[in-house]
Order: sequence, then C-alpha cells, then structure tokens
Amino acid sequence: MLAADEKRLILLTWNKVLGHQEDFGAEALERMFTVYPQTKTYFPHFDLRPDSKHIRWHGKKVVAALGDAVRHIDNISEALSALSNLHAYSLRVDPVNFKLLCHCFQVVLAVHLADEYTPQVHLAYDKFLAAISAVLTKKYR
Repeated sequence: MLAADEKRLILLTWNKVLGHQEDFGAEALERMFTVYPQTKTYFPHFDLRPDSKHIRWHGKKVVAALGDAVRHIDNISEALSALSNLHAYSLRVDPVNFKLLCHCFQVVLAVHLADEYTPQVHLAYDKFLAAISAVLTKKYR
C-alpha cells in the first residue's frame, strides 16, 4: 500500500495534471497504440489516428478514472469497482493492457513534468498505478 509521503506526492503531482487530462490521456493512448499495437484490437470502432476525437475522448475518460482513484486514494477498490466490472465482464480486456497503459501514462508524466518527476514521484506513481491495475484485474480471477 502507499505510504503517507507517497500519497502526498501523488496528490501534489496530480494538481499538475488537472487542466491537461484530455491531452495527457490522448498522449498515453497514442503511445500505447504505437508501442503496443496489439492493444488496438479493443478499439475497432475508433479512429486511431493521432489526435482523433475518439482518442481524445477516451483519453479524457481514462484520466478521469485515474482522477477518481486519486480522490479516493485510500479506497481505490471501491472507487473503481464499476470500471473493473465493465472491463472484466463486458469488455473482456486483456488484463496486461492495464499495465501497458499505466506505463505509457508514466512516460507522459515524465515528459511533461520533467524535473518535477523525481525518482520519488516515479516510485509513488509506480505503486499507485500498480494498485489501480490490481483493482482493474481483480475480477478476472
């Protein structure tokens, strides 16, 4: 679980994400689709060209869900329960994709936050995003 100082770092850093949710989300998805093209199979109805309205819309939804987890950092499981159900039972997304997207989101954070994305912030987000991935894959078991 996250230590108090890690939670503080996540909350402080998340304030720098606010106002850029759609851009960061779209960039993370574009990166994932480029680096891990197999993830495109879950989006056959999307225009997957860079900066398409589909990617921007879904990227905004992804970062909104991350924001829910940030706001409920002490109970991520409850905050993302409906999303977990959707992905496990309806969409049947390969659970590895959550880890891939989390990795891509970390790269986006590192690029945009530059020197503010310290090793300590990186570690805190690594743990935080791993917790989110665990919640989203829990119902697959």
